[in-house]
Amino acid sequence: MCEANAYIYKDGKEDLYLENVDVLIPEGSKIFLKNLFGEQKTFEGCVKEISLLKHKILLEAKK
Repeated sequence: MCEANAYIYKDGKEDLYLENVDVLIPEGSKIFLKNLFGEQKTFEGCVKEISLLKHKILLEAKK
C-alpha cells in the first residue's frame, strides 16, 4: 500500500488530519485530499513536507 497519513504542522507539533490519503490535489491556496474510504477534506494552506518512506504528508496552515 502506498497511502500516507496527512498531518497539520502547527507550533512544532503534528496533528493527524486524514488517514490513508491516496489523492492530494493542490488547488491554488487550498489542498484537496481524499482517502481510500472516500472521505474528502479541503485544507487551506500548503504542503510543508512529504516523506514517501514514512508515508507522511505535512500540511501547514496559510499564514
